[in-house]
Amino acid sequence: MTARAERHGDELIAHRRLAAGPDRVWAAFTSPASIAAFWGGSHATVPPGSVTVDLRPGGEFTLDTRAPDGRTRRLRFVYVSVTAPHELVFDEPVTGLRTTVTLRPAGDGTELTVHQRRLPPALRTDQAADGLAAILDALAAHLRDDEPSEKGDENVPTEPA
Repeated sequence: MTARAERHGDELIAHRRLAAGPDRVWAAFTSPASIAAFWGGSHATVPPGSVTVDLRPGGEFTLDTRAPDGRTRRLRFVYVSVTAPHELVFDEPVTGLRTTVTLRPAGDGTELTVHQRRLPPALRTDQAADGLAAILDALAAHLRDDEPSEKGDENVPTEPA
């Protein structure tokens, strides 16, 4: 399944079913390394060293996105609410955009909803909706590629007895 995103006035809502439990999805949304792996979607990259996370209400979450033409844009968000592993709410102070990330258990996976409110006019486009859907699809690929082994870590050397 791929993500789907819908625009409604100054709101954008995206949904994606993920084949990972809420705890793993939460970790992906709150770990700098994971954020760098998926946040750019198919339209940008995120340098791993650019991501900072201060996971608490009032804490900041920052990252750089690098477009294919090399332009870099610094994004800064402030956490409004942090309810592990169910909901993250953060604002982008420059635009007033509010994003709510909701995780609900769904069988052996997670139903993810990203609801953006107060979209500035420049983001009320099909391109923005497609970009958000691409980020959620990149998250799904990251979770799939980063899946823990069913057998445990058999390559870890054991101590001699």
